Amino acid sequence: MQDKNNTQYFKVEIEKQIRVDEVLEIVYAALREKGYNPVNQIVGYIMSGDPTYITSHKNARSMIMKVERDELVEEILRQYIKSSHWE
Repeated sequence: MQDKNNTQYFKVEIEKQIRVDEVLEIVYAALREKGYNPVNQIVGYIMSGDPTYITSHKNARSMIMKVERDELVEEILRQYIKSSHWE
């Protein structure tokens, strides 16, 4: 029986936030492992919003669906600009 004089605690585990660049790396690797062209598949997903462009291998499909498509485009553009030394 619980003591009614003490405050009870309820703890909800918060899912660890994964960065967009990490999601892209994982999805890219999963697509390559399954023999797909990662660039074509990721572009297909971004353009259409259809998650079937992404393999479910290594939970890649569910991971990419947790990220907004515009965030994916922003991260890809950010990395492109960074690698082009435009900053």
